[in-house]
Amino acid sequence: MPPSLERDASDPDPVVEARRLAEHGVLRLRADNPSPLTLSGTNTWIVGRDPAYAVDPGPALEEHIERLVAALDARGGLGGIALTHDHADHSEGVEALRQRRPAPLAAGRGEVDVKLVPGAHFGPFVALATPGHAPDHHALIAGRVCFTGDAVLGEGSVFIAPDPGALAGYLDGLRELRERELDVLCPGHGPPIWEPRAKLDDYIDHRLERERLLLAALAAGRRSTAELLDAAWPDVPAELRPVAAVSLRAHLDKLEDEERLPAGVERASATVR
Repeated sequence: MPPSLERDASDPDPVVEARRLAEHGVLRLRADNPSPLTLSGTNTWIVGRDPAYAVDPGPALEEHIERLVAALDARGGLGGIALTHDHADHSEGVEALRQRRPAPLAAGRGEVDVKLVPGAHFGPFVALATPGHAPDHHALIAGRVCFTGDAVLGEGSVFIAPDPGALAGYLDGLRELRERELDVLCPGHGPPIWEPRAKLDDYIDHRLERERLLLAALAAGRRSTAELLDAAWPDVPAELRPVAAVSLRAHLDKLEDEERLPAGVERASATVR
């Protein structure tokens, strides 16, 4: 599923990034799957050593899996695999990795060895529920490092799926992350974020600003999806308006749950086509 509605192609100096991450025992491998929805590609994170753990093995691209296996072997082998969520661009490589290096799998749903729930421990990680992008989504905290999957990105903003309570749960998850003492956020797409609290504030403010624009449009009598997108998502490129329409539905669902949604509002499909 798509993570983002906006794109920022900026990336840090890779040598500086690698050195800073190494101070936390972390290595980033980026899959070669760029697109308007996966941005610069999906990040796979390797954490610790003797053994090492893999977060989000990514797509089942042979070159990416080979790089991942080599990096894990160099760090003392694979102790386990953790998924922030099971969208294909993060999870498709699990089977290929486990065929080469068998290891337990932790995720929020599916056939797993460890089911992630809030507060669950797996290897160096503690799980924190961050629904919104997907109902099974968890951030994974290892010391002062947080692997945010598609809850917080290093570039752009996040697609919110209109699952029950998705947007309210997403904002709660962001606020809980903001209260943690973290040095860096390691996202599913884009570069590491070295000012976690500022980024989380920006993400929360971004969602609330969308809501403010949406409420103003509704108060002005706008009811169609096109009108509401024009008012509250005017910056979204035309090719991503269908994705924005699904996030719009998540916002409308939240307003309905709070009894703030007027009658007669058009709802987009709950899936991205």
